Amino acid sequence: MGKKYNRDDIIRMAKEENVAFIRLQFTDILGTVKNVEIPLSQLEKALDNKIMFDGSSIEGFVRIEESDMYLYPDLDTWVVFPWTAGRGKVARMICDIYNPDGTPFMGDPRNNLKRIVEEMKELGFTQFNLGPEPEFFLFKLDANGEPTMELNDHGGYFDLAPTDLGENCRKDIVVELEDMGFEIEASHHEVAPGQHEIDFKYEDVVTACDEIQTFKLVVKTIARKHGLHATFMPKPLFGINGSGMHCNISLFKDGANAFYDSTGELELSETAYQFMAGVLKHAPNFTAVTNPTVNSYKRLVPGYEAPVYVAWSARNRSPLVRVPASRGMSTRIELRSVDPSANPYLAMAVILKAGLDGIKNKLTPPSPVDRNIYVMTKEEREAEGINDLPGTLQSALEKLQEDEIIMSALGEHILTNFIEAKEIEWDMFRTQVTPWEREQYLKLY
Repeated sequence: MGKKYNRDDIIRMAKEENVAFIRLQFTDILGTVKNVEIPLSQLEKALDNKIMFDGSSIEGFVRIEESDMYLYPDLDTWVVFPWTAGRGKVARMICDIYNPDGTPFMGDPRNNLKRIVEEMKELGFTQFNLGPEPEFFLFKLDANGEPTMELNDHGGYFDLAPTDLGENCRKDIVVELEDMGFEIEASHHEVAPGQHEIDFKYEDVVTACDEIQTFKLVVKTIARKHGLHATFMPKPLFGINGSGMHCNISLFKDGANAFYDSTGELELSETAYQFMAGVLKHAPNFTAVTNPTVNSYKRLVPGYEAPVYVAWSARNRSPLVRVPASRGMSTRIELRSVDPSANPYLAMAVILKAGLDGIKNKLTPPSPVDRNIYVMTKEEREAEGINDLPGTLQSALEKLQEDEIIMSALGEHILTNFIEAKEIEWDMFRTQVTPWEREQYLKLY
C-alpha cells in the first residue's frame, strides 16, 4: 500500500480538525496499548522523531541504565478519535520504537513483525494479508463502574433485539470504527450469551495488527458509554463458548493471491499447501504466543467450538485450520486457535514464520480430516496423526522453547522477556487456592 499522508498533511489535518492532543501509541510485549500524550504544540517535534520516553517503565522493554527510547510515528496511522469532540479533539499515531542510535528497537513487537515481513519479501512475496475475527463479551457495570459477572443479554448466534441488548452498543462501535476508516464486513451476536463479533476487511499484516489494537480500544471505550464492560478475556465464564480471534491469512505476490491456483487440488496452490504445512507443524510450539494467558487454555477444550486438534479441512469446523470456500483473490486459510488476548504483532510474527518455514522446506500437509474430530477417540486421532495443542500455559511455554524457528520469530529480547513474564504468571496461578478447590476438598478431607 502506498503512503497516505506526509508531514504537511498531518499538520494541516490537526489544525482543520481542531485537535488539541495527540497520543503516540505503541504496544508492549504483553500486547497492552501504551501511549505518550502530547499537546498540539509538540506535534512538529513528534514528526521529527524527537519525542522520547522512559523504556524502563514498560513491561519487558529495557533496564534502567538503557532507558531512553524514541517514538517514530507512522504517519499513515493518523486518526482522530470521533468520540473526543468538544474543547479539542484527541488524535493518535501508532509508533515504532527506536534506540537513541537510530536503530529499530528489537523489543518492539511492531518492529519485530516488520523484520519477519522482510524475510517474506526475500522469498519473493510482496504482502501477507490478515482478516481478523475478534470476539468479545459485554458485562454490566455496577454502581461504582466496576465490571460485574452479569451478562448484558441472553442472546444466541445471530440473534436480534430485544434478546440482544448489546445491539445498540455494537451498532455504535461499528459507527465509530467506520468514522475512523475501518471497513466493517460483518457484526453479529455470537453463540454465547453476551458474546459479540465484529469482522473487518483484510489488510496487510502490520496495518491489520494496528487495527486490532485500535479495535480493542474503541470497543472498550464505547461499551463503557453504554454502562457495559467489554472484555477480550478468552474464557470469562465456565460452561459457554470462549472468545476466539480467527485469523484469515493469505500471501500475495505482485497483486495476485499466491494461495490460489485454478488447476490445483481444491484450487489451492502448492504455496498454500506448504504454508499450511508449516503452520500445522509449528502450531503446538507457537500456541504460547497465540494463546498467551492462563485463561486461554480454559477456552482450548473440546466441546465449545474451539480447535484443540492439529488438523485441517475445507469442510469441517473442528480442526485448527479451515479453508473457507471463497477462491480467486479471496483464497485464504483460517487459523482458528488464536484468541484475542494475544499480542497481534507477536502472534502474526510466529504464524508467518511458521508458514514461511513450510515454503522454504517444501513441506506437505497431512491429509484433510473431514469428519468431526470431537467425536473421534484418542486412538482414532492418533491413527490419523492428529496431535493436540498444549493444555496449559506451562506446557505451551515448554513447547515454545523446543522450537528454534518460532523462538527466532520473536528474537532474543522479546523471547527472554516474554518467557520470564509468562513463567511468573503461571507460577502465580499455580500457587493460588481457588474456590473450586475449597468446594471439593474443605469438607472431604
